[in-house]
Amino acid sequence: MYYRGNKMEPDKASVRKVLDQAKAAGRKALTAPEAKGICDAYGIAVPKEGVANDGAGAATLASAIGYPVVMKIVSPQILHKTEAGGVVVGVKNAQQAAEAFASIVANARRYDPKASIDGVQVQQMLGGGQEVIIGAVTDPAFGKLVAFGLGGILVEVLKDVTFRLAPATREDALSMLDGIAAAEILRGVRGTDPVDRDSLATMIEKVSRLVADFPEISELDLNPVFATRDSAVAADVRIVLDFTPPAPRYRPKKEDIIRQMNRIMKPDAVAVIGASNESGKIGNSVMKNLISGGYQGAIYPIHPSADSIMGKKAYKSVKDVPGVIDVAVFAIPAKFVAQALREVGEKKIPGAVLIPSGFAETGNVAGQDELVAIARKYDVRLMGPNIYGFYYTPKNLCATFCTAYDVKGSAALSSQSGGIGMAIIGFSRSAKMGVSAIVGLGNKSDIDEDDLLTFFEQDDNTQIIAQHCEDLKDGRAFAEVAKRVSKKKPVVVLKAGRTSMGARAASSHTGALAGNDKIYEDVFRQSGVIRARSLRDLLEFARGIPVLPTPKGNNVVIITGAGGSGVLLSDACVDNALTLMAMPPDLDAAFRKFIPPFGAAGNPVDITGGEPPTTYQNTVRLGLEDARIHALILGYWHTIITPPMVFARLMVEVVAEMRARGIEKPVVASLAGDVEVEEAAEYLYQHGIPAYAYSTEIPVAVLGAKYRWARGAGLIPAP
Repeated sequence: MYYRGNKMEPDKASVRKVLDQAKAAGRKALTAPEAKGICDAYGIAVPKEGVANDGAGAATLASAIGYPVVMKIVSPQILHKTEAGGVVVGVKNAQQAAEAFASIVANARRYDPKASIDGVQVQQMLGGGQEVIIGAVTDPAFGKLVAFGLGGILVEVLKDVTFRLAPATREDALSMLDGIAAAEILRGVRGTDPVDRDSLATMIEKVSRLVADFPEISELDLNPVFATRDSAVAADVRIVLDFTPPAPRYRPKKEDIIRQMNRIMKPDAVAVIGASNESGKIGNSVMKNLISGGYQGAIYPIHPSADSIMGKKAYKSVKDVPGVIDVAVFAIPAKFVAQALREVGEKKIPGAVLIPSGFAETGNVAGQDELVAIARKYDVRLMGPNIYGFYYTPKNLCATFCTAYDVKGSAALSSQSGGIGMAIIGFSRSAKMGVSAIVGLGNKSDIDEDDLLTFFEQDDNTQIIAQHCEDLKDGRAFAEVAKRVSKKKPVVVLKAGRTSMGARAASSHTGALAGNDKIYEDVFRQSGVIRARSLRDLLEFARGIPVLPTPKGNNVVIITGAGGSGVLLSDACVDNALTLMAMPPDLDAAFRKFIPPFGAAGNPVDITGGEPPTTYQNTVRLGLEDARIHALILGYWHTIITPPMVFARLMVEVVAEMRARGIEKPVVASLAGDVEVEEAAEYLYQHGIPAYAYSTEIPVAVLGAKYRWARGAGLIPAP
């Protein structure tokens, strides 16, 4: 380490020298002394140690370090030292040190007679404290990641480990300490000391910076790290190298993405390649949807022989069209796409929507690669292939073979799968959910989720972005964009392939490599992304999050007419990391004025089922008026005294009354009862209160998603 001003900087020159020597020798791993030297260069605490070349030297070195010591074989070829009999622990005196040297060398020679032996490492033996693991890996999608977990069986069997993109910030590092299931152990339990969080966080930061600075370090393990009340020291270091640089990924500049995506998503002129007058053909459906959907821009049918299609003049090629074209929609067989795409490039059309299948998803990787090469040559952005197209409702644009969609709103949705796309369209139509866009991404040969995020970030018609994906082509690019966008607009992602079986299904469906789901989980959290666990979650979050006001704090209160609902709603709050407010005595007394003696204040506030509408009215008004309460969950129970629609209208009136007074808080409702509660739930939703019949889980999940976004965007603190 050296100092630049007042700041300690790593000694990168020393690290570069060690790595260059390993590369010149054709080695893929560093010896323990080399790895320790790299740790020293980055200020990563390791025990006192040295390398002995004979028994006498081992005894002298051990005495200087101080007993007990650990002794380990040093050989570039022997990476798993314990298996080779190359480790002796608890060496207590000079005689034992000399004997251990002889034993270790003999064992190593038997294990691998061809291995070169550089000596035996003599190391200060650490003890006490909590064993943890800090490491780094290289992921195909996300690149360099730093990892943290507890040592021993907890990490090996329970896989209790957490990841962050490298380099990690101080905030990231501290969040990792709280991001494992066994986090409470680090705080000290059953009389044990808490660990030094600052020292651990510093070590995580330094490891993440090291692997970010030197990409050839493909794996790094500090295992174990002994964390005590006042320090953290890495007892063993393992570094694996890979000097083959990854293929550079295509990443257009942000301004170029916006320029081209604006023309694709909001075109003034569309060409339909493969347009047809014949009902039942995709080219016919695309033309019908463009026309019947109300698109007001120019539509140019492209057909080799027709003079006109559906009343529009037809052209043999896009090159024959006299005007400017913003996007071309392909509705032709796969074998004709490449040539037509060249003509699109020559016409300087910025975007191509490739509906045809028959490419990578069927094994035709070469055919898809050809399209990408053509697109790169002519600077054409590709959507697809193997997609249903897309909708952009502010332009009345239905560039798809699916049915036209005209319910305008602020939610932008996308899917990698066509089948999921159909579900998105169907739900949106059924729930009357206004959308700004629905986009199919298919094989993602070019345009992918981060391109859409970049476009929707600056799209004034979009307030929330919800995406289904089976893989991320460039996970790091996605995370970088999502971290920026999620500060402004909620980003919801349904990542398919959470389980090993799901991952295999995703792979067989799209050729996607579903990565380690824990990595996705942690990187999404690091990037401020709201993760949906199911398709229904994705759709309900997209619909509900924009409806809810942003909470001003973490205190949630449940007001219910049924004790059973209160219990389930409380469970759902725990599941969704919502904080049930501890009821202050004065507020408890205030609620009790409105409920019967056999009801229950506290939280949940149980008004009981036999109460008239005024009880709901008074308790909900109190919950909205009190500034200490930041969100309300309503549990309604169908009764004759307060019928469903009476409840619904009354709640809408109270919320509107408060809004007129400048008081806005998120309110969600769960309705239990006969079929009349369905109408009541819909009425509530239409008036700004996300409400669900027959479910205590969904309304709380929607509220929890709103809270996750607000916390990630820095609008409210973590509870």
